[in-house]
Amino acid sequence: METRRQEALTGTAGCAIAVLGALVGMAVWFPYGRRGLSGAFEGETAPVVFLLGVPVMLLGGATAALALFALVRGRWRPALGLLAALTALAAFGYGFDVLGAPRALEDCGSPC
Repeated sequence: METRRQEALTGTAGCAIAVLGALVGMAVWFPYGRRGLSGAFEGETAPVVFLLGVPVMLLGGATAALALFALVRGRWRPALGLLAALTALAAFGYGFDVLGAPRALEDCGSPC
């Protein structure tokens, strides 16, 4: 009976940590995303920043938090798998310019 309770508590803690990680990921992404949505050249929006940035940061934040949770619990194999997934998400984000410099700064041109 005690192991079921302990497993339920561990699962609940993992879910809470994943949600907290996703929120931290969004908080980190928000300044970039805000500039990319409304601060481009002459008020032009870049919806790809929103459509790709939000999922990448939500998944990235949750993955990073769960990897840290697995490391703290001493689960090395799941932690390595989660770190590999986090690396793939980062590569995807940089590949599609979701995690790069804000588009508003790149599109400004020579007067800036």
